[in-house]
Amino acid sequence: MATKAMNIRMTQTKQSLINAFFQLVSKKDFEKITVADITKGAHVNRATFYAHFHDKYELLDYIMGDSASAAIVKRTNGAEKFDQDSIVQLVLAVCDFYEQPNIQCRSSYIGFVVPQLKEKIINELKAYLSKSLDNSYADTEKNLYVPIYAQVIHEGAFQWTSGNVITSKEEVAKRVSLLLMNGQ
Repeated sequence: MATKAMNIRMTQTKQSLINAFFQLVSKKDFEKITVADITKGAHVNRATFYAHFHDKYELLDYIMGDSASAAIVKRTNGAEKFDQDSIVQLVLAVCDFYEQPNIQCRSSYIGFVVPQLKEKIINELKAYLSKSLDNSYADTEKNLYVPIYAQVIHEGAFQWTSGNVITSKEEVAKRVSLLLMNGQ
């Protein structure tokens, strides 16, 4: 019972640190945010912060990775399949990921955060695709196709998110899925 209470408290503390960070990014440039600012907003001491994260960069990395994973799980319900509907859901998950209010922060973060966001969501796409294609391809083929599929899914969603296409995200997702399924 004590372990369960400890895990709940650690999860709540980590979430408090994340929430404090989000409050700060809406007001300050990332480079000006300090661990002291984060701990003050979370109402914890510095040692507690360091029990969870090495520094603010690790905190940001954790937030982005967790958000990318959650977006994919939410859209796919955790089912790892490779079919037209799953590809549609993956494209929509990437759109959701980039649309999250917590991800959309000050414009000064664009050059710093966007490359990290892209890396996190593509890594999550690769993990999903790798598992969903386990029985469809030999490892050598899978090693070729997984990164390509992940890039195509990401790029379709990113084009919509960036406003480079005027069609709906659902239509973009449908077109990307048709492209990938017809290319098999």
